[in-house]
Amino acid sequence: MRFDIPLLTAALVLACSSASAQDTPAKPKSAQEIIDAAPASDWRTLDPANTLYLELATGRVIMELAPAFAPEHVANIKALAKGGYWNGLSINRSQDNFVVQWGDPTEDEKARKALPKKVKAKLPVEFTRSASKLAFDRLPDADGWAREVGFSNGFAAARDPQKGEAWLAHCYGAIGAGRDVAADSSNGTELYVVTGQSPRQLDRNITLVGRVVQGMELLSVLPRGTGALGFYEKAEQRVPIKSIRLALDLPKKDRVALQALRTDSKAFTDAVEARRNRRDDWYKVPAGHIDLCNVSLPVRKPPAK
Repeated sequence: MRFDIPLLTAALVLACSSASAQDTPAKPKSAQEIIDAAPASDWRTLDPANTLYLELATGRVIMELAPAFAPEHVANIKALAKGGYWNGLSINRSQDNFVVQWGDPTEDEKARKALPKKVKAKLPVEFTRSASKLAFDRLPDADGWAREVGFSNGFAAARDPQKGEAWLAHCYGAIGAGRDVAADSSNGTELYVVTGQSPRQLDRNITLVGRVVQGMELLSVLPRGTGALGFYEKAEQRVPIKSIRLALDLPKKDRVALQALRTDSKAFTDAVEARRNRRDDWYKVPAGHIDLCNVSLPVRKPPAK
């Protein structure tokens, strides 16, 4: 039998190259690569009826409200915004590694700003809600603060299947309604944003009403208050609020179109896993675990058509 040596050599080289290609695993995609490749169907547009704009001299902070978790508080907050309650008030607290807070700093109750019409002076406690029929995209890892954690319609949340309860989590950027000692003493006029280490001990003790989706850098850099709990001691230290308005009440040309990655999408699941087990060249030991408050929700401007 006669063999064509050049052809046989070429075939062997090709076979070895194919085997080598098959044996070499594909380089894992980074979380950002997964997010960038997410199809349009994996993104949801923020509802202008549940989006607030906090206007400061330094720029705009955009907040998304969570009526599924705190319907009474959200309704009051919308009415406060429509009535211009916060316009001309201030951020009066910035506590290191904790929160910033705004509202009426007047200590004299008679001098406090009057509530607009349709705003309720007293609201029910909304620390938790029923977990029944609630969309919940669970994370795979254990959590020290709850039996289960994950995301519900884009909001970091926790769940207790035994009690049938669910609640929002105090992650970075979470927005809460300040209260006094009584559990039902909040009405949405005093709001705070978490700007430090996630204070999960506050979960189920304060009503959370939403989260900041853009502009956290405008809040996190504010000078720390020198008074108790980070309150500003002098009026000139306070940060003036130009306005807080509902996006729906602004002309479309003045709104910011934003989309958030759906937490029930494959792209979100894959991106979380890529962060949970980092396999890029820099990481030598994949963690195999991710904390709820270490999962950031991707937000983008809609791509140009």
